[in-house]
Amino acid sequence: MVVLHYTAMASAADAIERLCDPEAEVSAHYVIGQDGTIWQLVPEEKRAWHAGAGNWGCVSDVNSHSIGIELCNLGDHPFAEPQMAALEALLEDILARWSIPPERVIGHSDMAPERKCDPGTRFDWHRLALRGLSVWPKVERQDHLEPMDWDASKVIHVGRALRSFGYVMPDNEMAPLHVYNAFCARFGCAGPENRAYAMAMAEDLARRFPVDRPQDNA
Repeated sequence: MVVLHYTAMASAADAIERLCDPEAEVSAHYVIGQDGTIWQLVPEEKRAWHAGAGNWGCVSDVNSHSIGIELCNLGDHPFAEPQMAALEALLEDILARWSIPPERVIGHSDMAPERKCDPGTRFDWHRLALRGLSVWPKVERQDHLEPMDWDASKVIHVGRALRSFGYVMPDNEMAPLHVYNAFCARFGCAGPENRAYAMAMAEDLARRFPVDRPQDNA
């Protein structure tokens, strides 16, 4: 899979310095600057320390199963056009060479929702999906819907859908708040007024892109 991050640092130089510092014990395969410059820090076939603790589907050692891409951004502003264009070109190449399907391009917040929020709400996942480089639900937003109350059955239903898509649930059914919030942040469906919309989106993604869980491949 591919895991997308933001650096949360002031400059690309600062991020690269930290990612290349052995004492920091963090690394990534690529860094992309706001101007579209791409630096490769780790060969793709080598393991980088970009993901940390977390899961996606049955994969619990994400570092050993993924390519990490760091985008220079503090997380509080849109990602620059040259940077997004460079990311698209890089992803097209990576996905083709490694036969990675678009649903396996995820955010750091997807695999570690309890502790990470990058690449954040300002990242344009829909743009990537339009290029076939990620996925987006085929659900029309219905603004006229009344806010939906969450009872236990609905929380279980959403949890099962999110788990089918790839998120990991502590008890395999109930969707904890941090997992649901990570999903809503990525797909733009936060807020009580969007609960029905969020449920429909989760159901659609689970149906079209069920995560591969044939066996534990950690």
